[in-house]
Amino acid sequence: MGITHFAARSLFATVFVRRGYAVFQNADQMAGVTDDLLDKVPAPVRDILPDVSAVTLTKLQGGTMTAAGVALALGIAPRLASLVLAAQMVPTTYMGHPFWKYEGGDKVNQQIHFEKNLSLTGGLLVTALGGAKKAKKAKKAKKA
Repeated sequence: MGITHFAARSLFATVFVRRGYAVFQNADQMAGVTDDLLDKVPAPVRDILPDVSAVTLTKLQGGTMTAAGVALALGIAPRLASLVLAAQMVPTTYMGHPFWKYEGGDKVNQQIHFEKNLSLTGGLLVTALGGAKKAKKAKKAKKA
């Protein structure tokens, strides 16, 4: 891929690299959200999970997001990196921006962030599925 694809991937990946690093660095303060998420996991599933602290899981999540973001930016297995990031966006969005729990301006702010995360997830899925390039190839193959 050319410089344009590199630039586009780098711009897209910036939010994941920065947020992942911030989560990793501030895992002690953010572990409460991880605990809340784990409380929602059904007991049979929780029973098979390794017994690690919420801080450790939060650091793992932040480190994974950072690594996948860097991989996406550099074009190293970008489809896999996009799938990893998209999978992380589901609990991140649900737990991080529960707009339905707020009123007024706070609700609007949380809803904006929730919708932004949905948009980012959509972009990640487009990248994971091969983007427009794959669709163009399929269209050309049909014409031939």
